Amino acid sequence: MRVPLLVLLGLALLAASASARFVEKADLVVVQKSESMLYLMREGAAFAAFPVAFGRNPEGHKLQEGDGRTPEGRYTLDFKKEDSAFHKAIRISYPNEEDMARAAARGVEPGGLIMIHGQRNGFDWLSLEFQYSNWTEGCIALRNEYMDYVWDAIDEGTLIEIFP
Repeated sequence: MRVPLLVLLGLALLAASASARFVEKADLVVVQKSESMLYLMREGAAFAAFPVAFGRNPEGHKLQEGDGRTPEGRYTLDFKKEDSAFHKAIRISYPNEEDMARAAARGVEPGGLIMIHGQRNGFDWLSLEFQYSNWTEGCIALRNEYMDYVWDAIDEGTLIEIFP
């Protein structure tokens, strides 16, 4: 039985696109604020790295709601939100108990809804410009094509460490 050339070509393209979507799974995400980089890690080695933007006031640990800082420390990526106001979003488990106690001692709210996300929906055409400044309210932002890769590489429950 002879298989038509177009059928073979179609199957080859289908196989290539399926394998192109395979992304290694991270067991840890490391963010270096001083480098403005996010690293996807597997068994202690980085297998992907992406430039990121932070809150408008990036230096130091997030202390309270509205301070424009991105938290520092060890958290969990606990929830994926595909229908976000931004191109996909993965929630960081800030605030933890220590963050809440620190805020309570200061008589302030710790803030929350800190995410890794892409560009605001409808503004992806500005991503090159946005990524050269810290523009979020405390989140970690990537270009949309990088966010697609990170989204596929991270499962809910993956740990994230954010360093100064």
